[in-house]
Amino acid sequence: MGEAWVSYGESVVAAGRLAGSTLSELAARFGAGLVGSAAAAGEAVRDAAGWPLLIKLLDCADWLSIQVHPNDEQARRLAGPGESGKTEAWFVLESEPGACILLGARPGVDATELASAIRQGRAGDVVAEVGLETGQAVLIPAGTLHALGPGLLLYEIQQQSDITYRAYDWGRPLSAGRSLHIEESVAVALPAVAEAPRRPAAPSGSGLGLALQCPRFILELGRVEGGDSLSLRTDGSSFHVFTLVEGTAEALAGDERVRLARFETVLVPASAGEYRIRATDGPAAFLRASVPA
Repeated sequence: MGEAWVSYGESVVAAGRLAGSTLSELAARFGAGLVGSAAAAGEAVRDAAGWPLLIKLLDCADWLSIQVHPNDEQARRLAGPGESGKTEAWFVLESEPGACILLGARPGVDATELASAIRQGRAGDVVAEVGLETGQAVLIPAGTLHALGPGLLLYEIQQQSDITYRAYDWGRPLSAGRSLHIEESVAVALPAVAEAPRRPAAPSGSGLGLALQCPRFILELGRVEGGDSLSLRTDGSSFHVFTLVEGTAEALAGDERVRLARFETVLVPASAGEYRIRATDGPAAFLRASVPA
C-alpha cells in the first residue's frame, strides 16, 4: 500500500536552529561529529551522499514484487561508480494472522535452476515462503530474493540505496517506473537458503536489547516503563536514530528536549554523549539504529 522514508540523506530537520537542512548537508558540514568515526572512516558515507542508512515504515496490503538487491561491488558495476549495494532488515510492528513473506531460495535450488526460473517468469516457484509474526526480525543480505506479503506493518533499515531489481511482479502491467529487471536479477540473485526470522528478547523493564546486527548496521529494541527514563550515550563512533513504535516519549540531551509520538523519529549525533529517553504516558518502546564500529 505504501512506504514512508523516515530517515535518509534527504530527510529535512523539522525544528531548531538547523531546521530545513537535510541529513546529507549536515553530514558534509559536521562530518564525524554527526555521523561518527565509524561511518566517516568507511565507504558507507562516501557511497551514500553523506548519510549511510535509510529507514522506512512499510504498510503492505498486497504482495509486493519478488525483488533482489546487489552488493556494493555489483552496484558499482551495474549502476555506476557512486552507487552502493543494499543489505536490509525488517522488524515486524504488526502482523495479521497468516501473514508471510517470500525469502531466499528453496532448499535444493541451484544457480542454474534459479536463473532459469527468473528468465521464465517462475521466480515464485523457487523462493521459500516464511511466516512472520509481530516482534520478529529478519535480515535480508544483498543477493537474497524476497517479497513482502499482505497484512504486515514493518520497520525497515537498510543501506542508503534505492537499487531494486524486480524478478517477478505477479503479472501486473509494466510501466517506465515499474519494470522488470530480469538479467540484473539473474546477475545478483544467490541460490541460498535465507536465515530464518528471529524473535529478539524484549527488555523486561526499562532497557535496551539487540534485535539484529550486520556489518552495515545495528538495530536495537528498547523499552521505557511509564514515568521512567533510560540513560544512554553515544561514544563518538556512530549517530543513534530512534523511531518510537509504542507510546509517547521525550528525548533529552543537554538543554534540548524533543517530544515523540508513535512512529516519529529523532537523530542523536555521534558527539552528543549522554542523553535520555523518558516515557511520558505509560510504557514506550523504540527501535534504535546505528552504524557498527
